[in-house]
Amino acid sequence: MSGSDVILERMMALHPKIIDLTLDRVYRLLDALGNPEKHLPPVIHLAGTNGKGSTQAMIRAGLEAGGERLHAYTSPHLARFHERIVLAGEPVSEDYLSEILAECEAANGDAPITYFEITTVAALLAFSRVEADYVLLETGLGGRLDATNVVETPRLTVITPISIDHQQYLGETLPEIAGEKAGILKRGVYCVVAPQPDEALEVIEAKAAGVGAALLTYGQNWQVWEENGRMVFQDENGLLDLPLPALIGAHQVQNAGTAVAALRALGKSDEVCEAAVTQVTWPARLQRLRSGPLVDLAGHAELWLDGGHNPAAGEALAEGLARLPQKPLYLVCGMLNTKDITGYLAPLAPTVSGLYGVSIPGEAATLPASETVAAARKVGMPAEEAAGPDAAIRAIVAKDPAARILICGSLYLAGRILQDNG
Repeated sequence: MSGSDVILERMMALHPKIIDLTLDRVYRLLDALGNPEKHLPPVIHLAGTNGKGSTQAMIRAGLEAGGERLHAYTSPHLARFHERIVLAGEPVSEDYLSEILAECEAANGDAPITYFEITTVAALLAFSRVEADYVLLETGLGGRLDATNVVETPRLTVITPISIDHQQYLGETLPEIAGEKAGILKRGVYCVVAPQPDEALEVIEAKAAGVGAALLTYGQNWQVWEENGRMVFQDENGLLDLPLPALIGAHQVQNAGTAVAALRALGKSDEVCEAAVTQVTWPARLQRLRSGPLVDLAGHAELWLDGGHNPAAGEALAEGLARLPQKPLYLVCGMLNTKDITGYLAPLAPTVSGLYGVSIPGEAATLPASETVAAARKVGMPAEEAAGPDAAIRAIVAKDPAARILICGSLYLAGRILQDNG
């Protein structure tokens, strides 16, 4: 176990709940550390249910191609915690991570604080001490009471598509959830708003009017569409004819449009916008795995990975898969027990030859494999349990050596796969 892992494990014990939405504990610790949130490079703050990670990755790709130095904060991590904190373009080093975590732990003492809160403060502390041109700051959950929502005047905010998720924390209805996400809006700060359901957009517009934020809204201030194998973006500054995004799926065209709208709001060039679309990489978003032990195990079968985990992600995944050349498709699926598995699997059901349900290794909140199988059968998928992803891959290859295998259902499962596959 590394030094940072030891500290992170101790931090898990500082609060009985994993999630407890309030900003009091965060402000207390920031104050004890000299308020690093007031000494950051210009901040681009992102909230939303779907597409936050992909949109942030595209904004980052564009800015870095334009020569900018970037800090970035995202969660959860896939293989190692260090992925969450990108410092001047690189994942934070083990030594520096241990140093800032120890400093935050000492300043906090035994006071209650959640794991996400204290690690977010650690990220802000690091960002305040290393020079950069921008900080890309992604909310963990919601927006209004999220630990990242402590920057008084960001340079820009972004709200990606909102759908039903995390109801136990954010509210049961779309307007309630939109109200929480819209909590990142700030007076006098432009917010780029991605395509939204009408009832979510109404809440965002009302909140913006209330706080005095200016909106750059899809369908009103900018548009994006696919035409003749290209991506076309239009706003008041004119038309951009761009290649399709490097990430697969129609939803990635929307995410790319959101990223381009953000870059245009920052005054960036057409070349920067094109780089955002073409140079982006983002693991576990319909990612083809091309080497490693699991790929060797799959033999001639294709092996893909996706971390989406709610009904909107299921729809986007089904659409993205439909763009690939046709092959028999098998899912290896593991989910958390807090997710709507039936809603996630239903859009995928018509194109799936079979599903193997697995429990997520080492994850206390995993849905048992048997319940994943039951949900799959309920939506019409042939399904059976497997002892783990390895066993599922072996069973699929024995049945159909030229299949397309998609490991899916959770970012936590995706992280384990990326670790196991090297």
